[in-house]
Amino acid sequence: MRIAMLSYHTCPLATLGGKDTGGMNVYVRDLTIQLGSMGIQIDVFTRSQDEHVPHVLHDLGYGNRVVHIPSGPEVPLKKEELVNYVPEFVNGILEFTKNKSIHYDLIHSHYWMSGRAAIELRKVWNIPIIHMFHTLGVMKQRVAQESEEIEGDYRINGEKEVIDQSNTIVAATQAELAQLQWLYQADVSKIVVIPPGVDLRHFYPIPPDEAKEFIKIPVCNKMLLFVGRIEPLKGLEILIKAIAIMRERLQSVSPQFCLAVIGGDPEITPQKMDSEMARLQLLREKYRLQDFVAFLGQRDQNTLPYYYSAANAVVVPSHYESFGMVALEAMACGTPVVASQVGGLAFLVQDCVTGFTVPVDDPEALADRLLKLLCDEELRSKLGKQAAAFAQQYGWEHIAKRIVELYQNTLGDTGNRSLQQENSASHFTQVH
Repeated sequence: MRIAMLSYHTCPLATLGGKDTGGMNVYVRDLTIQLGSMGIQIDVFTRSQDEHVPHVLHDLGYGNRVVHIPSGPEVPLKKEELVNYVPEFVNGILEFTKNKSIHYDLIHSHYWMSGRAAIELRKVWNIPIIHMFHTLGVMKQRVAQESEEIEGDYRINGEKEVIDQSNTIVAATQAELAQLQWLYQADVSKIVVIPPGVDLRHFYPIPPDEAKEFIKIPVCNKMLLFVGRIEPLKGLEILIKAIAIMRERLQSVSPQFCLAVIGGDPEITPQKMDSEMARLQLLREKYRLQDFVAFLGQRDQNTLPYYYSAANAVVVPSHYESFGMVALEAMACGTPVVASQVGGLAFLVQDCVTGFTVPVDDPEALADRLLKLLCDEELRSKLGKQAAAFAQQYGWEHIAKRIVELYQNTLGDTGNRSLQQENSASHFTQVH
């Protein structure tokens, strides 16, 4: 079986923590590697954002390729600009596959712009489309904190077209299925719920003292951890306010704990700094938390298990998450998670079992749960062990099997429909 995987707006090989890099990058990368190990050949097509990066890379093993297709300027672009280059992306894929004489069995697209590309490719290839949105425009509009977070009707209309045209939609949770049904009037008969997986060979509990030695913090220090993109949607402002409340409750002048923030680039000049990063740093100064909150910038994926394992808790205070890959990775490392009770997080994080869930936009409740974990090592250890055990069911070897079954079922259904159409046409000719 050969699959054309589309990830138009972001490359699975990109460094995490950037503006458009996160859980989806990890999902496409890890799923591709796992499928390759199962004998399924994958070509991941993504837009070229750097002319100095080879257009074809074999970094995902098992004969899989990442193919960077020039589509507009080979530089990072805003999403509203990217829409204009989808036709060029499609033409580049068609040219690549024609030159290589490649035939694919189906298209697996990610994010709505890739879905638009998939629809055009199907017109030429006549093969089924399986699509996963990862985030939904209507949900992002509902929780947008800033006008720049609202992407406009062009995205909503594009998502509706992809829903209508795809053979199958993969939803990460029952919450996403409900959102597709009620907000987009999607046909639930073609939606299947399959959660993302986690690489258990990479994310597993590391003894905290060894993890802290690796990231160079004293063994006695207590650390809270945030990992993700620096944008209002991720709720970092609420977390910083919670840290201020915790400091007041502890009546501490010197830090008894710290918050490490992985993501973004805090070292660039204020003139070039992302507006959200600048705003959060000003907020840190306002609450006099310079000794309590450290912005670490981006970190290599290979180092994340050390940070997760060194942390007393990982915090995911998002206003919206379709799933919550960071939460799953942290739990696999044996670290309890404190997360907003929204979207996929409400399904993934089990309150008082693998961590705590708190109401969205509630720094008091967040501070209360974090203090519990900082002050009660026995509770933290218990929840961490339960979190690691819970994460085992999300190993990619289990999740990828369900994806393969979906591929096989989709191809079977498509073949059966084609056969039925041929039989109907034959019957029509005989009768008339």
